Amino acid sequence: MKKLINLTLIAIASMTVACHKEAVLTTLAPVSFSAPLTVSPNVAILTAATDSIVVATFKWPAVVYPYKAHVTYTLQADLPADTIGATPWTNAASVTVGKDILTKAFKGSDLNALALTVGITANDTGKMVFRVQAYQDRNVYSNVVTVTVKPWKPAVAYSHGWSVLWVPGDYQGWSPSTAPTVAAEQPNIYEGYIYEPAGGTYQFKFTNAQDWNHTNYGDNGNGTLTTNGAAAGMTLPGPGYYELVCNPVALTWNYTLTTWSIIGDATPGGWTTDTEMAYNPTTQVWTVTAAMLSTGSFKFRANNAWNIDFGIDSNGRLAYADNPAYPYNGSLSNLTVPSSRTYTITLNLQNPNNYTYTVK
Repeated sequence: MKKLINLTLIAIASMTVACHKEAVLTTLAPVSFSAPLTVSPNVAILTAATDSIVVATFKWPAVVYPYKAHVTYTLQADLPADTIGATPWTNAASVTVGKDILTKAFKGSDLNALALTVGITANDTGKMVFRVQAYQDRNVYSNVVTVTVKPWKPAVAYSHGWSVLWVPGDYQGWSPSTAPTVAAEQPNIYEGYIYEPAGGTYQFKFTNAQDWNHTNYGDNGNGTLTTNGAAAGMTLPGPGYYELVCNPVALTWNYTLTTWSIIGDATPGGWTTDTEMAYNPTTQVWTVTAAMLSTGSFKFRANNAWNIDFGIDSNGRLAYADNPAYPYNGSLSNLTVPSSRTYTITLNLQNPNNYTYTVK
C-alpha cells in the first residue's frame, strides 16, 4: 500500500511539472510574424466614385503560437507622428479582422472614414501607417507599412450661403483675393474671425469684392467706417484671435479679442471651471484633449463668460446661443460625447458660413 501511495504522489508531481513546463513554453517561447505585412496599392486618392470599390488590400502571414488555437488579428491605423514617443500607437484606430483571417480589403468608403478618423483632413493628402496585431495568449505585432491617402468629404449640407465681406490686412499681406471673410447671418450684420500674429501694424479693411477695385471700408474713427478708399484701415490693439462685426449700411464695426474653452458637466471642470482650448496658427483651429463624460453635456464659449457661446441646432450644426451681435437663441442643444473617455476636441471658426467642430 505504501508503495502504491508513493507511486501516486510521483505521478501527481510529474503531471504538475509537465503542466508547468507547458505553461512556460506557451508563454515564453518566441513568437513573431514569419514574413512582412504588405499592402497594395499604397496610394489611394479617394472620391465618391471609389466608395464601393476595393482601394487597398493588406496581407500578412499566420503567427504560429506554441499552443494550437485560434489567433485573432486586428489591423491598426494611425498617423506616423502618433507612433513615436513615450506612448506610441495609443491613438490608433483598430479594425478587427477576425480569427485566423490573413487579409483585409478596404473599399474606398471604409478607408476614407478611417483616414478622417485618424486625423487626415478631407481633401488633404497625408500618410497613414498600419500594423497587424495578432493575439492568442499575448500580443504580437507585424512590421509597419505606409499608405498615402487623400480622403474626401461631401460638400457641407449646412453651408448657408450668406453674403460675405473680405478682410484683407497687414496680417496677410493686404491681399483681398486670399483674405478671410465675415458673413451676414442676419441682414447687414457681418461677423467672423481673424488671427493677428505678433508684429506689423494690426491694420485691416473690409472689402465687398476680392480686389481693391470695388468698395472697401476704412476707419472713420470711434467705431465707424468710411467708404473712402483712401482712408486708413482699422487698427486692432495687438496680436490674438479676434471676432469682427461690422454693419456696412450703418457704417459701424467692433471687435472682441477671444480665447476659447469648453464647459459643462461632460468636461473635467463641470459647469464652474472652463477647460481651456489652445489655438494652432498652422491648422487655424482651437483644440483641447480632455477626459469627457457621456453622462453630461458641454458648450464652447469665449473668454470664460456667457457672452459669446455655441450650442448646436436641430441639424447638429454650431450656432450662437449668446452673441452681442444677435438676439439670444434659446432653442439650441448642448453638445455631447458618445462614451466616457478621453477626446481631442477641435473648434474651427475659419468659415463664417459654416463653423464646425470635431470630437475624436
